Amino acid sequence: MKNTAGDCQAAGDAKPPKSVRINRQHNLTKKETEVSLKLTIMLLMKKYKQLTSEQRYAIYLGLEEGTSKKDIALRIGVHISTLYRELKRNKNKSGGYSWRLAHEMAGERKERLPGNRSTPEWIKQKVLGLIREDWSPKQISGYLKKHENTAISHETIYKWIRKDKQNGGDLYKHCRHKLKHRKRPVGSAKNIPNRTSIHERPEEADGSRFGDFEMDTIIGPNHSEAILTITERKTNYIMIQKLPKGRDSEELAKEVFKILLPFKDKLKTITTDNGSEFAAHELITKMLGVPVYFADPYSSWQKGAIENGNKLIRQYIPKKASFKDYSDEDIKKIQYKLNRRPREKLDFNLPKNEFYKHFV
Repeated sequence: MKNTAGDCQAAGDAKPPKSVRINRQHNLTKKETEVSLKLTIMLLMKKYKQLTSEQRYAIYLGLEEGTSKKDIALRIGVHISTLYRELKRNKNKSGGYSWRLAHEMAGERKERLPGNRSTPEWIKQKVLGLIREDWSPKQISGYLKKHENTAISHETIYKWIRKDKQNGGDLYKHCRHKLKHRKRPVGSAKNIPNRTSIHERPEEADGSRFGDFEMDTIIGPNHSEAILTITERKTNYIMIQKLPKGRDSEELAKEVFKILLPFKDKLKTITTDNGSEFAAHELITKMLGVPVYFADPYSSWQKGAIENGNKLIRQYIPKKASFKDYSDEDIKKIQYKLNRRPREKLDFNLPKNEFYKHFV
């Protein structure tokens, strides 16, 4: 048989069948994908950090909404194994998940690690004094770090409060939640005539500019008493007023006018919920020239600034307390104290100072 050099060359250069080439390419791609995935996981593990309170809050919301654990992990930017470990290690006594309790438990574990130094007694006494002034552990930690160059974690402060409670002390009574961790109650929607949805509110009304307000009411135990609360979103400055006629919508609108009239030139928007006491929102717009927007039903997080403010007020006015036991002077004292507490959002400056900067 005749076999030329050219034939040998042709045979040597002959390409494999198309199916073989495809399989080789497929296998190579699969291997590359596996290697890439392993490298990604290694990098994630190398860069692993403790979950933040914001991530834990997102986990809580995801679980409440029925979101899959895979999607929750993607949402907060962690591997799903991290999420499972978080849920296993930080569940509460009933087997559920409270983001605040989880964050405190994680902080306490961190405090138990080797290398943590004991805190000087004079610092501890200063901290205990601020707790009795109703400052939160986070406010104390941030303020001392910024203004007195003293480093102490809010997790350590929570640990002291828990230990004090176990020993029969009352420091926990100065905490907003009294160290209890409850689910938020879900409100009900009301039919408000001519309401304007929050989805029509300007995008810039996101709390980054001054002049966007939120308002709400705190309702008494018999549902006939009410306190009006208003906060400016950028500074968290809060204004509080007892309502003589309870939830009457027109009387509420008049009180809103009295409170916000001195700041009329700075008003841009007001956001509230669907409570029937806000049915006279058009009267507010007419008197102050500011649009009123309404959050979606069952979406209190859309007006988180005032929701947080109301929780702070509950430190001084418990849920079962009658508002008749609190004078207008008492209410103003509460407002005074809250606006002079440092806030993490404000880099531990005071809401009062940040608010009035805009009127100088």
